Amino acid sequence: MLLVLDVGNTNTVLGVFARSSSETGAAPKYEKLLANWRVTTRAAQTIDEYGVLFRNLFSMQQLDPRDIGGIMISSVVPPLDSTLRRVCERYFNQKPLFVEPGVKTGMPVLYENPAEVGADRIVNAVAAFEKYGGPCVVVDFGTATTFDCITAKGEYQGGIICPGIGISADALFSRTARLQRVDIRKPARIIGTTTVGSLQSGLYYGYLGLVDGILERLLKELGESAKVLATGGLAPLVIGEVSVIDAYEPWLTLIGLRLVYEKNAGDSQ
Repeated sequence: MLLVLDVGNTNTVLGVFARSSSETGAAPKYEKLLANWRVTTRAAQTIDEYGVLFRNLFSMQQLDPRDIGGIMISSVVPPLDSTLRRVCERYFNQKPLFVEPGVKTGMPVLYENPAEVGADRIVNAVAAFEKYGGPCVVVDFGTATTFDCITAKGEYQGGIICPGIGISADALFSRTARLQRVDIRKPARIIGTTTVGSLQSGLYYGYLGLVDGILERLLKELGESAKVLATGGLAPLVIGEVSVIDAYEPWLTLIGLRLVYEKNAGDSQ
């Protein structure tokens, strides 16, 4: 089995893929997602705390950590990288492969400095092009909201980074003395008649306006035929209201990690 981890600023998403049968001598293929979990990213947790957490998650799904034959990690939290590397070595007896310079992705990166692109954005792009081709846009609704553009040739063209809806709400509440913290959700009506309703309307519809406005401009530049994919933990909150989103792929990053691992499997064995 293959274990993949997407380490974000707020959450870490884990997935376990089962290996499919392959021809003798061929690179392994992991096509079936057996289990997935979302846990809080905690930079202060120790190796053993993470190890116990991961082993408990495996136990809940009746999976044996000894069956893990490879580990692939994308991380935007560098202080955690060494901890996770030692967790993998101690609790899974595997040396993990990180998405970093030198790892084959099969996708040219057209950024002026390719090293600046977050690992999660690259693997999202790899998975999106593999399934939908190009041109396409991946909108990842996470701590930050990112828009990543892939060309018709399968190149990572670049993108846009915006504050996520949670960050926007936190900034509003922390900078105002009398506005209370509210649940972020679609309000019953757009015109608020209470402070809570007004806040929810502003946060929700203001965020929709940001997403719609950016996508409208991106599609003018990429072409109206470009596919728009949504992923990320906060995507279900808004995707029903954004008309230009063609598909929701909740496990896009995990699939991208699997694809990148398979491209490097021969080198890691």
